[in-house]
Amino acid sequence: MPPTALTARALLLDMDGTLVDSDAVVERIWRRWAERNGLDGDEVMRVAHGRQGHASMALLLPDRSVEQNLADNTRMLAEETADVEGVVEVPGAGAFLRALHGLPHALVTSADVALSTVRMAAAGLERPEVRITAESVGASKPDPEGFLKGAAELGVAPADCLVFEDSGAGIAAGRAAGMRVVGVGPRARVHEPDFVVNDLTGVRPERAADGTIRVHLG
Repeated sequence: MPPTALTARALLLDMDGTLVDSDAVVERIWRRWAERNGLDGDEVMRVAHGRQGHASMALLLPDRSVEQNLADNTRMLAEETADVEGVVEVPGAGAFLRALHGLPHALVTSADVALSTVRMAAAGLERPEVRITAESVGASKPDPEGFLKGAAELGVAPADCLVFEDSGAGIAAGRAAGMRVVGVGPRARVHEPDFVVNDLTGVRPERAADGTIRVHLG
């Protein structure tokens, strides 16, 4: 059995699937993209979660040029930013973020600034002050760059960070950064993160007497 509480010096939080349930819009946008490109929608969805759009496209259409993928990605981001129907918080996310006030934490998302701003607002969630977005990095998850930048921004060693993620790409990125990973939801479970919770209900972070963060997993 995993421990009921974990100790860290900072928390690094993915957005889509971890704090924000955006599956409805992600499915709509990416299945339309799959149809336009003659691809199987289920296969596309297995790849698309957690990565920047152009990185997913590069895996799914390896013969396409980088320029085409980047242009397509720009169009897709505009579509996703304009569509917030069905976007809600992951259960417990609001209370979880409020409990993190004053504690070192950062958002580390594959979304860009515009999309992350719109989705957090649509879910009724306050954005963390420290945010690592698509514009912040040169490589998409599963590359660890985003998580390493988040740790650096907070001035915390990677080994002292705890990642919250839902996707295979994100879990791999957290591991590659040398961090422990808490998987959120059923999508995370199949990728065997260090710990798993069904959602953020009952996940309670608090400052310990020694200044570290104690995270109770419920």
